[in-house]
Amino acid sequence: MHLTDTKVGHDNTGWRIDFVGDDGDAVTVHVAAGGHLDEETAVERARAILVKLTAFGTRGGCRSLNAYDAASNGNFDDDQPLIGTHH
Repeated sequence: MHLTDTKVGHDNTGWRIDFVGDDGDAVTVHVAAGGHLDEETAVERARAILVKLTAFGTRGGCRSLNAYDAASNGNFDDDQPLIGTHH
């Protein structure tokens, strides 16, 4: 996904930032209404949230999510092997 558009909305609960890709896929981040965030700061915070989530779900990040990749059978139990794992 290559980012082509960023749409920003605001209501009483906070900011809604939609990151839209060239393929039509989109990721929405809700930034809670804390303090007096302006639009630019809300977008920066949303990008920081995405970076944290990306690191969380990649190898070297969260142990539970590391096991869940294309070869995963969806089982997060440490004692169960992934599909195709031979011992």
